[in-house]
Amino acid sequence: MSLEQEVELIRQFPIFAKIQPAMQKLLCFSAERLTFSAGQVMFKAGDMGDAAYVIIEGKVEISVPTPSGPIVVNTVGRNDIIGEIAIFGDVPRTATATAVSKLETLRISKELFEKIIRENPDAALELIRVLAGRLANTTAQLSRTTTR
Repeated sequence: MSLEQEVELIRQFPIFAKIQPAMQKLLCFSAERLTFSAGQVMFKAGDMGDAAYVIIEGKVEISVPTPSGPIVVNTVGRNDIIGEIAIFGDVPRTATATAVSKLETLRISKELFEKIIRENPDAALELIRVLAGRLANTTAQLSRTTTR
């Protein structure tokens, strides 16, 4: 894939759509494209967070450990971002991410992701929207699980 095609791909992700073209190119140049097989664990709850992942294709199941076993709190897919909480909270991963299907991602290092958010207020606002939506979804999912 050419750099221009990569930049066009990056522009499709809401969090990166409004950042400066030079930053989009840096992101494309610096991010690592990774593929995961169905059932493959991307990261586990408790791991240290060194990167965020943007999903290009496929689905990922997000689960949290509980004393009675893991609970699936979300399934995410194309254009979603995962793994950013451990980066910004400077805490271990809060959940396990497992590929549901063949998965193609962009792995963005902690340093680069922090730089993008610091230098681009629109990206920061979009990240806040993502996190707020995810918190609402997780809370609803946990509420349904505990009332059964």
